[in-house]
Amino acid sequence: MYLEKRFIVTIGREFGTGGRQIATELAQLLGVKLYDRQVLEPIREEYNLTQEQVDLIKAVKPSWWYENVSQDLYDEEEKLVRELAEKESFVLLGRTGFHIFREDERTFKVFLMADKTFRCNKVAKRLSIDEKSAEALIDKVDEARENFTMTFSGKTRYDARNYDLVLNVTGLDPKEVARFIAECVERKQK
Repeated sequence: MYLEKRFIVTIGREFGTGGRQIATELAQLLGVKLYDRQVLEPIREEYNLTQEQVDLIKAVKPSWWYENVSQDLYDEEEKLVRELAEKESFVLLGRTGFHIFREDERTFKVFLMADKTFRCNKVAKRLSIDEKSAEALIDKVDEARENFTMTFSGKTRYDARNYDLVLNVTGLDPKEVARFIAECVERKQK
């Protein structure tokens, strides 16, 4: 698929929906790069932080100690992602992309969700853990992502008004989901 204009596709997701696989497939279909945590590499180096430290800072509810560090990291990440958007088209997984590019008409914003049983099965299988552990992990990751989103966007990631497309992927093939999203992006460009 070839699109003439520069564009950005942002993908937010619930943990266990297969969002990373869908985003990877989508980026391949669109012939662009996928950016997610690796976009943080220059920022982590600048602040001399490990990925685990960045994850911890982002997962914790804001407090007086974390507030400045978290805001600095977020501001740097947003700046970096915006600079990328001036140079190339890409798919952005997470990173509050829906908020960063909320007023950018080149952006197609997607949120992926699925029922809890589907997500538990998927996470349990992928990580070789029991379903009760998978459910606890899903709750923990989803809470961390929601805290991060609320802190820096002031919005819940579950508000459908933040997106162009909200898709329940329960039982759907990730390649088919990626193809559907690619078709939507192409239609928006026309």
